[in-house]
Amino acid sequence: MPRTLRPHPGSAPKSPTLRGPEPRQDRAVRTRAQVLEAAAVLFAERGFRGTNVQDVAAQVSMTKGAVYFHFPNKDSLAVGVVEEHYARWPVLLDRIRTKNLAPLATVEELFDRAARAFRDDPVIQAGARLQIERDYIDAPLPEPYVGWTERVATLLHDARAAGELRSGVDPDEAAAFLVAAFFGLQHISEVLNHRKDIVKRWHAMRDLTFYSLRA
Repeated sequence: MPRTLRPHPGSAPKSPTLRGPEPRQDRAVRTRAQVLEAAAVLFAERGFRGTNVQDVAAQVSMTKGAVYFHFPNKDSLAVGVVEEHYARWPVLLDRIRTKNLAPLATVEELFDRAARAFRDDPVIQAGARLQIERDYIDAPLPEPYVGWTERVATLLHDARAAGELRSGVDPDEAAAFLVAAFFGLQHISEVLNHRKDIVKRWHAMRDLTFYSLRA
């Protein structure tokens, strides 16, 4: 009878597709996401200095130790929220691309959805606030605005190639302007009205700005 060889304890199974997700790992991923969402709500409302780990633990009915299992301190928790903030933008753009819009319409849709995200999504709100409060956070945060500017510039270059941009419009300069204008707008909306009017403000800016960009 042939001898059955058992895999080494440290080796991966040969047929992972035959197994479901590892229960503990799956639970840990869900728990980490819950902690991040709870922290985002508090960071968005109170800021970095006004939030502590005990508040976050209470928000998700956990002990501080359970939170520390996923995030060793408040600084790492803030970094996690900011990283999640930035992780949501490429996903948003990928969803928009499934609509097969023209490049300039894709830019409009991207900012339209971003305005709604700043109004409704605590992770987006918290990420923006934590970037402003970065001097209080003892950990490096992702560089702001650069990824946004690069994505918008790429779309505007596509728009120029498609004949959508007005003659003389530089895609890179236009992207830098749009990003600066939008993020300045969202900050003003947050300071003056807790972003309740951000969509209305953006629509007014959009109508003026894209009118000047179109061929």
